[in-house]
Formats: sequence, C-alpha cells, structure tokens
Amino acid sequence: MRDGPKAGDRGLATVWMAFSAATLCAMFAMLLALGQAVSARHQAGGAADLAALAAADRALRGAEAACDAARRVAAAQGAEVVRCGVQGEIADVTARARFGPYAPEVRSRAGPPQAPPRPAARS
Repeated sequence: MRDGPKAGDRGLATVWMAFSAATLCAMFAMLLALGQAVSARHQAGGAADLAALAAADRALRGAEAACDAARRVAAAQGAEVVRCGVQGEIADVTARARFGPYAPEVRSRAGPPQAPPRPAARS
C-alpha cells in the first residue's frame, strides 16, 4: 500500500474519463437529433414548394386537379400534403415530411407574379 498525499487518488482518472466520454456521447446524440430535425424541415420545405408550384400550374383546371398534382409531387419527394387550397391562380399547400421522430409541416404559396405598380403620371 502507498502512503502519502496521492494515496486516495487511485482510479480517479478512470472516473473522469468515463464522465467525459458520457458527456461527449450525450452531446453527439443531441447534435444528431438536431441534424435530423433540420433535415426533416428542409425536406418538408422543398416538398411544399414543389407541390405548391405544381398546384399553381394546374390551378386553372380546378382545385381538385391542382391538389391532386400537389399530392403526387409531394409523394415523390417523400412527403404528404396536409392541406391544399386553390383560390384563382394561387395555390396554398402545407406539406409534412417524416424523418425519424420528427414530422414538421411547412406551408408554401405559389402563383403568377403580381404586375409591378405603374409609375404615377406626371403633370
């Protein structure tokens, strides 16, 4: 047995290493979860944008045809249409993408561009 000031420190480095490894694993798990959430959000956003464009392209054929096109495009992107509405030539689509435990919903609108305002007439 050792006598002296460091006799009670035996095995302390092992405890510190185990604690450090557990902390790093927890931080890595949180980073992976954040990555999954961001990836799901981007997938839902892309699907919503493309589905809204497809619906706006078919808007003049009726809301049913427009929303059917939006559903097909969203499904091709690995998402589902939660809500689809068409008013005139403007389509409003909400899509949901599932990735891991996350299922974010993103809303997107598409339609023809508005005409720029006309300059005021000079007198």
